[in-house]
This record gives sequence, C-alpha cells and structure tokens, in this order.
Amino acid sequence: MTPYLIVSSANAAIAFYKAAFNASEVHRLTDPSGKVMHAELRIDGMPLMLADEFPDMGYRSPQALGGSPVSIYLYVADVDSQFARALAAGASSTMEVADQFDGDRRGTLTDPFGHVWLLATKKEDVSSEELLRRFQVLMAVG
Repeated sequence: MTPYLIVSSANAAIAFYKAAFNASEVHRLTDPSGKVMHAELRIDGMPLMLADEFPDMGYRSPQALGGSPVSIYLYVADVDSQFARALAAGASSTMEVADQFDGDRRGTLTDPFGHVWLLATKKEDVSSEELLRRFQVLMAVG
C-alpha cells in the first residue's frame, strides 16, 4: 500500500517531509498555476504520494475536513531523533515518545497539514500471547 495524501499546500508539504523525514523527491507534476497535481516522495525507500486539494474533484485536505480519520505508522531507525526532527520542522506532538506494551517505542505527531503520524522503533519482538497478556494488564490498570 502507498499512502496518498491530500494537502492544502503540496509544495510546502514536500519541503516539510524532506525536512522532517529526510524524504527524497521522485517527481512533481504541476498544473500551469503551480498547483501540485501529483508528487511522489520516498521515505527510507517507501513511497509517499501527495497532491494539492482539488475540491471540485472531491480531494480535500484534513484541514478542510476538520481533521483526519487516518494515521500513518512509520517505523524508523531512531524514533527519538526522528520525532525531534519532525517537531523542529513544524509538526506538533500529540503523544510523546515512550516505550509501549507492544514492544515498540512510539510517539504520535500531527504534521502542519493535518496528517497524523505514529513514529516508532521496534524495541522488542512480542509474541501474540505476550501481546494479549500485556494488553489485558494495561486494560486492568487503566
């Protein structure tokens, strides 16, 4: 699967993803006014596509819709430094980085365009049985 994000300013979003996630640009297709009709980036070799809003075609950004029901889960080599880099580039933290019951060290942020990102580093492989046990403990504690 490849995420395809609709943003309020694709040129600014491309600059943000380069700064925050060290994304590389594969291509950018613009209309005569400069609006991005399609762009493809790579983050650690994984594709990310995006475009400007085109409301007449039904393409609206999370900002236009009042938020996003979708989040992007991105594994990175060093979640703490990557999270700090994204914050420095303009993202906002919604959950600080911390070790989680599922074996990941993870934090959640929202990019300046309304997209939610969960950044994680795998710290421990957890079996299905252990995952269930830890989840039940977490639910009991509250």
